[in-house]
Amino acid sequence: MTNAGSWFEIPVTDYNRAKTFYSTILGTEVMDAPMDGMKYGVLPHDPESHGIGGGIVEMPNFTPSQEGTTVYLNGGEDLNAPLSKVEAAGGKVVMPKTPIGENGFMAQFIDTEGNKVAFHSMK
Repeated sequence: MTNAGSWFEIPVTDYNRAKTFYSTILGTEVMDAPMDGMKYGVLPHDPESHGIGGGIVEMPNFTPSQEGTTVYLNGGEDLNAPLSKVEAAGGKVVMPKTPIGENGFMAQFIDTEGNKVAFHSMK
């Protein structure tokens, strides 16, 4: 096993709003992948690299939250770049870029749906 995690899903209440938000902050398109009874968008990832991927999901009983597990998105070379887009896209930064020792940096934000999400980068 290379990674403990393999896939994550971020619950959303307004798929189109969330798709616009994540496309904006990540600087790339969220790909529609509708399934029975849900709206689904796949976030950018490279399945060949065995990295972790994920998506945004609108479906009954899948509720956004600021409690519980925090999903960390790749902040690229420097997480300041995507973090600077959060508030203009409708989210709220709740923890600015913060050093975490030899593990780089992190920052947390609330997305347009009310989820607490984070960025990580090494610089």
